[in-house]
Amino acid sequence: MNVIPQRVKDGFVGLTGPMARALIRSGVHPNTITTLGTLLVIGAGVAFGYGRIRLAGGLLLLSGVFDILDGQVARQSGKTTTFGAFYDSTLDRVGEGAVFAGLLFYFLRAGIPAELERPAIAACLVALIASFLVSYTRARAEALGVENKVGIAARAERILLLGLPALFLGEGPWRRGVLLFWIVAVLAFVSAITVVQRVVHVARVARGAPPRSPIQKRETLPGVAAARRKGS
Repeated sequence: MNVIPQRVKDGFVGLTGPMARALIRSGVHPNTITTLGTLLVIGAGVAFGYGRIRLAGGLLLLSGVFDILDGQVARQSGKTTTFGAFYDSTLDRVGEGAVFAGLLFYFLRAGIPAELERPAIAACLVALIASFLVSYTRARAEALGVENKVGIAARAERILLLGLPALFLGEGPWRRGVLLFWIVAVLAFVSAITVVQRVVHVARVARGAPPRSPIQKRETLPGVAAARRKGS
């Protein structure tokens, strides 16, 4: 189960179709789109760090569009490659690290009431680790031949959960940084739940399955199997 229904995701992907076709006609390489999207995410992290919360939310949401476009352009132009998949997956992790580093910097530079500083730092660290594990559990499962897209907070949900409130509410109507603290806390919570859901899913699928033969060894590099499906 995902917070965003699949038909909504498919509808939004359909809306970006004309943009993808225009990029293909212009000869833009999918890896270029991936790079630009990552620069936007890094920009969001920097904006978070310096307290430009609305700007950070806007950049983060815009990066989500690029995250869709690179896969579409790769598939429709026949430019899906192993390196492109690896590059896309790697830069996704770079972007997530930049965002949470920016949030952590914001909380540390007196961007939040003193009594919430330690909980905010803990929430950032948990959210960062859990977001990495959400991606890793899918990649590792798919490397073993098990599809693993379950969970309430996949990448799209995490981007929206952080980006939308940041864009429209900024620092919020309360004391400085309090709203952002609660958003990060909720993000950490739902990401951790998603990790558990994916582990449980793989355990259920694998129960009773025959052991894999050594000659059936698959690629186990974190992120590669999942990224290949996306294409970039």
